Amino acid sequence: MNRSLLQWHPAFQAVLQIELSGEAEYLQFLKEYNLTDGPLRADTLIIKKEPGYRVQKNIGRIFRRFNIVEYKNPWESLTVRTYYQAVSYASVLQSRTEREDAVLPEDITLTLVGNHYPRKLFRFLKKFYGARVEQAFPGIYYVEGAVFPTQVIIQKELPGEENVWLSRLRQDLEMEADVPALARAYHGKEENPLYSEAMDLIVTANWELYKESEKMCNALNELFAEKMERERVKGLTEGEKRGLAEGERKGRAEGEQKGRGLSVLALLEELGQIPSSLREKIMSQQDANVLTDWLKAAAAASSLEDFKRAAKL
Repeated sequence: MNRSLLQWHPAFQAVLQIELSGEAEYLQFLKEYNLTDGPLRADTLIIKKEPGYRVQKNIGRIFRRFNIVEYKNPWESLTVRTYYQAVSYASVLQSRTEREDAVLPEDITLTLVGNHYPRKLFRFLKKFYGARVEQAFPGIYYVEGAVFPTQVIIQKELPGEENVWLSRLRQDLEMEADVPALARAYHGKEENPLYSEAMDLIVTANWELYKESEKMCNALNELFAEKMERERVKGLTEGEKRGLAEGERKGRAEGEQKGRGLSVLALLEELGQIPSSLREKIMSQQDANVLTDWLKAAAAASSLEDFKRAAKL
């Protein structure tokens, strides 16, 4: 999988709003905020609607009135250049107001988010600004004494319980440590566009983990059966795809229930020879809900026996 093709920034925007959703009424999120008429654009500007309100979430404790957030993809580093980009955004934000006191420097904070500890950046800030770097919370470092109050968030160091999504917006997740927590957090929120965008990116980025593991939890199997079916179809030969397409065409002609049954069979054929008794049971099933459950089970199964156990056949 070409990691550069994945759209990490939109998923980060979604995750950021998820993480701070408990205090969303006090915050305004401006994505890819245009600071000038030209191309100068910050990843995110978060404005506190009530300047005196103090954000309680760990990643927002430092927030003042105007908060600039810069995010790096998982394989990129937070560098000195990253820091100065954020400083330049803050400077432009302050300087382009109609009144000089509309945005005061003390009203601005910088947040840099990445997956790797920025040793060189911290060393630079200490040397040239005499800045102090202290770990305020697990995975969150405050930089005091630089141009603007700054925090650096290291995603993989964040506590997984408190930052379920931001700590796992990565491509190196672990099955037992990460997947069940994500499945629990996502359950019941499948129709929420923020959650679906974040989860789809995470699953795509870690697809080999999900596809190959025999320990896939049932919750994730159910949630992503449709995605698994799409991925499985991608791996079919042209002849198999034509066969699957023909099955789908026949299904539409013969009725919705029969079409679902054919789709189940098309997936199971990838797992081995289907016994005639099992084939007959599937094609004789008229309950649309049962067929939908079987379709999900077929998409997630690694063998015919797996499918039969899941489908209780």
